[in-house]
Amino acid sequence: MALTTQGEIIVLRCTGKSHLLRLFFPYFSQKRALSWTQNRELILCKNTKIAPNSTRALLLEKFGVALKDHKIEEAWYIFKDYRKSYDISDCSLINRLLTGLSYSSDSQWLRRACDLVFKHWKRKSHIFHVEVLAKLALSVARAEMPVPASMILRLLLEKKYLPPFDILNLVFLHMVKTEIGTYLASNLLFQISDCYQHITIWGSNLRNKMKSDTIIFNLVLNACVRFGSALKGQDIIEFMAQSGIVADAHSINIIAQIYEMNGQRDEIKNYKGHVDRIPVALVPHYQSFYNSLLSLHFKFTDISAAAELVLDLDRHREALPLNDEQRPHLVSVGSPNLKSGLKMRILPEQLNIDRTFEAERKEDLVAVRNGKFNLTNKALAKFIYGYKRIGMISELSKLLLSIQEQKASSGRNHLFLCVINACIGIGWLETAHDLLDDFEFVGAAIDSSAHIALLEAYYKQGMLKEANGLVKQMKKSGVLSSCFDETIIFTGLLEKAAATEPSSNVSSAVEYSDLTKMLVQIIEEEEKSTPCVLYELNTSIYFFCKAAMMEDALKTYRRMQEMEIQPNEQTFAILVRGYSSLQMYRDVTFLWGDMKRSMVRDNLVISRDLCESLVLSFIRGGYFERVMEVISFMMDHKLFADKGLYRYEFLKLHKNLYRNLSTSEARTEAQRKRLEHVCEFRRWARIN
Repeated sequence: MALTTQGEIIVLRCTGKSHLLRLFFPYFSQKRALSWTQNRELILCKNTKIAPNSTRALLLEKFGVALKDHKIEEAWYIFKDYRKSYDISDCSLINRLLTGLSYSSDSQWLRRACDLVFKHWKRKSHIFHVEVLAKLALSVARAEMPVPASMILRLLLEKKYLPPFDILNLVFLHMVKTEIGTYLASNLLFQISDCYQHITIWGSNLRNKMKSDTIIFNLVLNACVRFGSALKGQDIIEFMAQSGIVADAHSINIIAQIYEMNGQRDEIKNYKGHVDRIPVALVPHYQSFYNSLLSLHFKFTDISAAAELVLDLDRHREALPLNDEQRPHLVSVGSPNLKSGLKMRILPEQLNIDRTFEAERKEDLVAVRNGKFNLTNKALAKFIYGYKRIGMISELSKLLLSIQEQKASSGRNHLFLCVINACIGIGWLETAHDLLDDFEFVGAAIDSSAHIALLEAYYKQGMLKEANGLVKQMKKSGVLSSCFDETIIFTGLLEKAAATEPSSNVSSAVEYSDLTKMLVQIIEEEEKSTPCVLYELNTSIYFFCKAAMMEDALKTYRRMQEMEIQPNEQTFAILVRGYSSLQMYRDVTFLWGDMKRSMVRDNLVISRDLCESLVLSFIRGGYFERVMEVISFMMDHKLFADKGLYRYEFLKLHKNLYRNLSTSEARTEAQRKRLEHVCEFRRWARIN
């Protein structure tokens, strides 16, 4: 035990509180001020009148020293002791503590800082400095705690405060590293705009800030692609168009990927004319854009459009100069035939290099080598399968010849040989023979190994008539120059054929190449793929919804059912958003019924994005029984529900709904049930 005197204050340090009380109660009356610190120090005052101020001063002094020395735990417990005896309406005290906690890398202390804010916000929001809360939100987001970070940002929005965009960009940068953070960041973008749209001056300033800063949208859009949140990405694209955000080269690439995920080919085609005019220096950057467009052509089984795109990739680009005039172009979001349609402002040549954002390049179908576009094995396999499916092998030959001519490579027959061998490898011998005929007809040099491999495959399959025809062709073309050559080849082929199992379709002269493997994979995928007619019908429904022609959209939807084509998630999402945009919420309840039946009957899978659209529509329409149905579905399927967003939407529209009405006061059974569902939602969303 140690006893020290500091002016009018006595400080005693010992091992236990009870021991201190037994020692000091004989000397000090119970009226004199006593204060404890976390270090088991008892502060007593000789003079009762000055005790409170002196004790408070000492606690504050020790608090400041602890923060200065970065002793967060000690500062926290001193603050707790201070809070027991004094009011915390002192702004500097709690903001100094929050600042100190914000520098901690320990998630436990960051969570305590957030809990401190949430506990006192309702009654004492005025004591918190918004700049301190902004820093806290950044620290929490950096620690990958997106939910409390979003809650802090929403509290700032309540005070009509928006952090500087450089801080906001960093907060979003860390939030979108996780799937839940991406959902929250997306919703925050909409809430920020919604909070400011009715405030003329601030709203105008906000819109100007957002227009000049595309990074935050690129961050969220890219995360939507990464986590497969295509419907949310579509919402952000439309929000960018409404807000006048200028899409740069990064944005266009990501937008194309979202359109690809949603099967919206017409949307991405609206951008192609502008992207085609970019200078050669930017060609590699737009690899993802062309990859997505080519993928959509394949999804729509439009093999001709896919071939045309491939041949157009490297044409006339060298002559295009760099355009110094940075004037945004307007691109339709939706059909350009809609008079009231949205327009996206784009700058295809603007490529900002920013360390906070770097989109991943997608080399699925198109790759760039030495500034030139090249098809991947997957793209080649899709072309082979596509032309084979429609019986137009001659068009495949023309495409391959044109590609080879454009590349002007030294090994001119390498591409032909790979494709022929792939066809032989999976047993498409007739297709391989047709390709050989086409290439030889135009005088293309074909390696003799292709003829040998095909001939071996014919013998192995017992197709002697075809083998004899190929031999004659080989003689005519000079591949077999003498009877001696023919005898040697026949002998070797017969020996191989006898040594090989009859069930094998693969020629031993052909390696099971990467292209062959990819072709097998594509065949398997195509058997399970979505029928192209579904994409076409969805495109029609999307057009009608954007044109506010819901009767025509519904007719197309019913026709889809009559054709026994199962609507997918995109179909329902388009219809839900179409009805919601016109405040036709009752019709959304019918769609929800259709979805439930499809989930049971046809194994329809719906994402949390569609569930969220349903929840928001039902909240706006006042269908709280349906609200709780969808929320229950989300909980059962472990889908993240953004309570903050739903609470915000409810308070904006139904703040006083049934607030002072009890169940016993309900006039009808329907009103009683509705009251129960509203109360259930209030409890779930933690609305007092």
